[in-house]
Amino acid sequence: MKLGKVEFCHFLQILALFLCLSGMNQAELTRSRSKPYFQSGRTRTKRSWVWNQFFVLEEYMGTDPLYVGKLHSDVDKGDGSIKYILSGEGASSIFIIDENTGDIHATKRLDREEQAYYTLRAQALDRLTNKPVEPESEFVIKIQDINDNEPKFLDGPYTAGVPEMSPVGTSVVQVTATDADDPTYGNSARVVYSILQGQPYFSVEPKTGVIKTALPNMDREAKDQYLLVIQAKDMVGQNGGLSGTTSVTVTLTDVNDNPPRFPRRSYQYNVPESLPVASVVARIKAADADVGPNAEMEYKIVDGDGLGVFKISVDKDTQEGIITIQKELDFEAKTSYTLRIEAANMHVDPRFLSLGPFSDMTTVKIIVEDVDEPPVFTSRLYSMVVSEAAKVGTIIGTVAAHDPDASNSPVRYSIDRNTDLERYFNIDANSGVITTAKSLDRETNAVHNITVLAMESQNPAQIGRGYVAITILDINDNAPEFAMEYETTVCENAQPGQVIQKISAIDKDDPPNGHQFYFSLTAEAANNHNFTLQDNKDNTATVLTKRNGFRRQEQSVFYLPIFIVDSGSPALSSTNTLTIRVCDCDADGIAQTCNAEAYILPAGLSTGALIAILACVLTLLVLVLLIVTMRRRKKEPLIFDEERDIRENIVRYDDEGGGEEDTEAFDMAALRNLNIMRDTKTRRDVTPEIQFLSRPTFKSIPDNVIFREFIWERLKEADVDPCAPPYDSLQTYAFEGNGSVAESLSSLDSISSNSDQNYDYLSDWGPRFKRLADMYGTGPECLYS
Repeated sequence: MKLGKVEFCHFLQILALFLCLSGMNQAELTRSRSKPYFQSGRTRTKRSWVWNQFFVLEEYMGTDPLYVGKLHSDVDKGDGSIKYILSGEGASSIFIIDENTGDIHATKRLDREEQAYYTLRAQALDRLTNKPVEPESEFVIKIQDINDNEPKFLDGPYTAGVPEMSPVGTSVVQVTATDADDPTYGNSARVVYSILQGQPYFSVEPKTGVIKTALPNMDREAKDQYLLVIQAKDMVGQNGGLSGTTSVTVTLTDVNDNPPRFPRRSYQYNVPESLPVASVVARIKAADADVGPNAEMEYKIVDGDGLGVFKISVDKDTQEGIITIQKELDFEAKTSYTLRIEAANMHVDPRFLSLGPFSDMTTVKIIVEDVDEPPVFTSRLYSMVVSEAAKVGTIIGTVAAHDPDASNSPVRYSIDRNTDLERYFNIDANSGVITTAKSLDRETNAVHNITVLAMESQNPAQIGRGYVAITILDINDNAPEFAMEYETTVCENAQPGQVIQKISAIDKDDPPNGHQFYFSLTAEAANNHNFTLQDNKDNTATVLTKRNGFRRQEQSVFYLPIFIVDSGSPALSSTNTLTIRVCDCDADGIAQTCNAEAYILPAGLSTGALIAILACVLTLLVLVLLIVTMRRRKKEPLIFDEERDIRENIVRYDDEGGGEEDTEAFDMAALRNLNIMRDTKTRRDVTPEIQFLSRPTFKSIPDNVIFREFIWERLKEADVDPCAPPYDSLQTYAFEGNGSVAESLSSLDSISSNSDQNYDYLSDWGPRFKRLADMYGTGPECLYS
């Protein structure tokens, strides 16, 4: 019957174990000669025991300890007087020894891949004396390998690439598997390779693991990737061996084995004639199944009637051919163009030239569409000239434009007023004749750049633009004048013939041959005795003195009229006045002062001293003004003495009133002028508009405590009352005091008194006092009621 893999492995393990045990038993009996061993009390002439290397089968799975071997000395008589001990690697933990019989057992499962051998030491001792009867001996226990590890691909999974269309046997990649079993013992670590998936396209070398192509002409465009499964099996591939697998992804890399081809033999595109230069007309592309550099193409126009009008370039990203315009299109001139375009690969592989030419041709026809275009001027820029003396309505020139379309619509002209804001020019709407509309001045604007608009009469939205440069020709219309405002001085001690000023002239005109000015004194000033003028014939003149010495006291300023004539045709002239000031000069002729008033000042004061005095005076004035301002701005106190009281606004007269009805001369000072008045400041909120001087102090009156306290309390209430008016006002109180300055005028008091006072004089005081006169008078007409 056939054994399975597991049963077969167990069979091999048992067989190996049997062979090892047999070897141990034989090694037990082996002896060899050695140096004599001397023991106290006895003399040995040869070594009594020695043994060979022990072998233990790995991965033992039994329940009982695994027998390794036996140690035995010929000194041992079997009476139990000898005991055996074991030391070294794994002693007591992995390996144990029967101290009576010398049998060695392994107590744990051993793995050769973890440790291949163990080094131990054995010794035989006298049980009674515990002294060695044999010298200590070292021996090795080697772990016997079994096939318990499958091959592994430590670098997997793999990826590799191979060019498409490669010949059979082209190396792709090498795979490697490792086996942890002992390569020196048996076939446990001997691996062979085979391919489980990927046939018939690829194969693998059994011993080396090199993967190769197995089919010719593998096309990337048909299939660009393959997945391979590679197996590695130990035991040289025999039954019962262990195996491992890995995957290999093989990608076919591209080669240039496909020529470019246009999908169509001809193309047609319509473009408007108004399309700007450098605009894209069309995009075409030749198909190429290759990728990357193998699909890169170049396009060129090889034939056709549009060679100079169009050009083609390649888009590096999409490999498209881009057709663009090089010149403006004109439907009226040409309605269509035909182009022959070639596309060719840039990188050709000589191995595949037999597949055909790696280029292709196509035809592109471009149809130009008519567009309603704006009028076109016969010239892009018109240059015109006109004299600045031209009259209004003078013709300057003519512009012309036409409709380029087949309809040839009539054109109307106008001026873009944004370029002629002052409206110097007009244009005839039908003929394009430009005329002057205002007087021109070259000195204001020498060149006028205007834009002329031409629009179709049938379609006013179509507007063409022409540009006109109008140059203004100069005429001699500006008289010469001084080149600058001269500040001329002459020293008091000047000598005759001394140069005091050099003058020049300017002219706004621009004659073709340049300026030529002529200088002279006017007829009125030609015979003056002070100054003369010399023309230098180089557009300059020199002013010189004619007499000796000048005095500021006599005349401090001279006015010299100078006549200047230009060389224009006709010549223009002007009279310019040169102002000459007489100055006091130092020894070097440098002017110090030119004011005639300086002579009025004291002789001992110089200009610097005068300036210093004025500065001091100004400083003092500023300080005084500052002090006054600060004092005025100082805040006055709200509380003041009664001598400074300005709240009283009742006019006082030194007469006695006419009774209760007379209040015009009532004086409030009588209410406050008490003998004993608290010296307390009153409240002052707002200064009255009219202030009066304090009244004179009245004579003291008898003390009246009740009246004084009443007035004082009312004053305090008025001072602290927040609702009181913010200005001085009259306060009225309903209170009758115990006495007054005018004494009592009561009729009751008078009639009961025995006074001898004669009140007849009251009759002379007027009708207001008639009642009093009747009451107190002594006349016969006195009545009592």
